[in-house]
Amino acid sequence: MDLILEILFALAEPAHLLALLTGVFLGLVIGVIPGLGGVFGLAILIPATYGLDPTTAIILLLAMVSVTTTSDTIPAVLMGIPGTVGSAATVLDGHALAKRNQAAQALGAAYSASMIGGLFGAILLAVSIPFLRPLVLFLNYGDLFAITVFGLSLVAMLSGNDPRKGILMVLFGALVAFTGLDPFEGVERWSFGEVYFWDGIPSTIVFLGLFGVSELADLLQRGRVADPVAKPDRNGLRLGIRATLANGGLVLRSGAMGSLLGAVPGIGVTVIEWIAYGSAARREKKGVPFGEGNIRGVIAPESANNAKEGGSLLPTIGFGIPGSTVMAMLMGAFILHGIVPGPEMIERHMPLLGMMIATIAIANIIATGVCLSLTGLLARIALVPATILVPPALIFLATGAFQANRMALDLVMLIAFGILGLVLKRLSWPRPAFALGFVLAPNLERFFFLSYQISGWAWLLQPVVVIMFSLVAVGLLRDIRQMSSDRITTPPPNRSEGVFLIFLLGAFLVCLLSTIGMPFASRAFPQIAAPLALLVGLFLLKNVRWSQTSDVSWFTSQRDLVFLAQLAALCLLLVLFGQIAAAVCFIAASAILRRDPSAKVVLGMIAFVAGTLFLMFGASPPIR
Repeated sequence: MDLILEILFALAEPAHLLALLTGVFLGLVIGVIPGLGGVFGLAILIPATYGLDPTTAIILLLAMVSVTTTSDTIPAVLMGIPGTVGSAATVLDGHALAKRNQAAQALGAAYSASMIGGLFGAILLAVSIPFLRPLVLFLNYGDLFAITVFGLSLVAMLSGNDPRKGILMVLFGALVAFTGLDPFEGVERWSFGEVYFWDGIPSTIVFLGLFGVSELADLLQRGRVADPVAKPDRNGLRLGIRATLANGGLVLRSGAMGSLLGAVPGIGVTVIEWIAYGSAARREKKGVPFGEGNIRGVIAPESANNAKEGGSLLPTIGFGIPGSTVMAMLMGAFILHGIVPGPEMIERHMPLLGMMIATIAIANIIATGVCLSLTGLLARIALVPATILVPPALIFLATGAFQANRMALDLVMLIAFGILGLVLKRLSWPRPAFALGFVLAPNLERFFFLSYQISGWAWLLQPVVVIMFSLVAVGLLRDIRQMSSDRITTPPPNRSEGVFLIFLLGAFLVCLLSTIGMPFASRAFPQIAAPLALLVGLFLLKNVRWSQTSDVSWFTSQRDLVFLAQLAALCLLLVLFGQIAAAVCFIAASAILRRDPSAKVVLGMIAFVAGTLFLMFGASPPIR
């Protein structure tokens, strides 16, 4: 009790309280801007903490990191753009609710679930400190492989009405994820001689293109996020909070999942949120389908991705083993200020450790309070015309993508994955399945070979592996039985899908042929994924109705082509003139071409976007 009072009094000191509030404010701002996230925030703040004492510096950094996954819900719900990679799953049902003028309900549920998840993670961190060593050492690579397989088994829940397309998209995502130097032999896979691809394609760019670009294109066609004729969501905030409390079991399950998986090094937030989302979808059999506006599809990933912050601190402070890039940077900040993470930290810096736990908890409460107070105002954004919303959103999206490597190829890849996301959306193919394959495939490959190198095939008999594989088998059998009982009939692919399938089959064949001559460790998983993708693709191609056209012919949609041309023009402006000049030119040109916003609106948009970019990035030069 004395320690708790000591921590609270220390946190109430003016310098510490100011650091906490500043960190929360910066974290909320960074989370709102698509593509930035905790890594960008730490990169900016760590140099600014050189003159601070260790306690104040750690409070500032930890408060910022803890709340970026709270405010990233705002662009995810309102515009369908993941604010960070941790909100990609929230887009599916959150944005679907916003389209029905229920944005306030989605935001209320997300904020309250995030707060409970963050508190759950902080409590788990506090309770787990005495058991830290056995908890972290208990799981080995074989167990992690089994957990990843469990995540992949959720693909049926993310495949819409046609599991075959879902399987094909998972395999496609896996092959894209294998791009770069393989982790065991250092052999290049599909890098085209570019050093840019050696570390793989940044997940931030993949998700911004896959979900953000396609949703903005769709928003322009609809005219605004929500239907103005739809019934206003007057009590949405209260209904959202009530939905979170009514689904307390889901919140606690997802929070526990986020905390426990967050404590395992190598399993990032993108994996955790999709596992939580898929697990919730598997349990839900009634009501609105997941992906079409089910509130549980917002609650599950939001509670999991906030709870993982507390869990990911466990191996970082206990053994000096960061579980993610954010934790690696945070550990560097600890060392910078003379605090070495590891067992000695628990013994020598217990008050500081307690203050870290309190910072996570209080930061989540403050961030939730701020976001809830703004929900009514934010929900009205759903009724703002798309011609006003899209240009600034597109600028922030492109700027966020550029922060991945600060290279022109970042923008090229954004356009490429934007085209892919738009095609998948127009053809109603499952983008979440692609995302699941992309985030899980590298872990699957790495954990398998490490398990085999350490213990041969004996790891298959480990208790956790047996339990997880059993759960996978039971879940798949239940899914198959459910599909059979529902007698789901899937229409055959149409002509547009047939053209897309031919493109995919060509890409899969090139991937397979390029692995010939590679070392075994480099080619094993690609040579499993590519043939399977070819088989599934050929099966779908065989059933194509070439005489049948789709409602939207993606390769002749004039509006989509115009939107992609606008995105390409924006990227070119960024390369030639830098971020602020490009933003001013793009907004002015958009207003002139559309002829609808007033001069005051245009000037306000320019001032807001240019001012925000200047505060976040400074007067940046043209991109190299």
